[in-house]
Amino acid sequence: MARATTKAELLTAADQQWVKLWALIDTIPGGAEAVRFDFSGQALTGAHWSRDENMRDVLVHLWGWQRLLLEWVESNRAGTPRSFLPAPYTWKTYGLMNQRLADDAKAVTFEQAANQLRTSHAAVIALIESYSDEELFTKKHFGWTGTSNLASYCISAGPSHYGWAMKKIKQFLRTAA
Repeated sequence: MARATTKAELLTAADQQWVKLWALIDTIPGGAEAVRFDFSGQALTGAHWSRDENMRDVLVHLWGWQRLLLEWVESNRAGTPRSFLPAPYTWKTYGLMNQRLADDAKAVTFEQAANQLRTSHAAVIALIESYSDEELFTKKHFGWTGTSNLASYCISAGPSHYGWAMKKIKQFLRTAA
């Protein structure tokens, strides 16, 4: 899928990836809430392969990144400057933040995580809809997006992250058979 360059393309990509994600989740034998990941012994790089123990963890991760996006935009829109990643995390240490998101949500059920993600997805769509093409895709349009544009953050927290989740689910399905 080509990277979105317009608001319409971004909304379409977010919707298509969202539908594909849930369609894939619905194919999991025995139900997604019963999934236990075990990627040990596989030549997979990236901390997330060992971090996420189940589908709930994947949904919590997606929800956590969407929450980051929504809170970051809301704060900056209101005139309270805030960086995307909360202190003390940086783009060099965001893996530690990802682990904290997982650790903080251990008591969350699969159903709660799914509902939280559905809510945050709808909020991200509403956020995208509230901006023009220019506001979304012009680099440095907002000082708080740094050298990037707002759409890049929306893509990362939405369709790209859904793609990441689908890759993990497909790997599980290949190895669980």
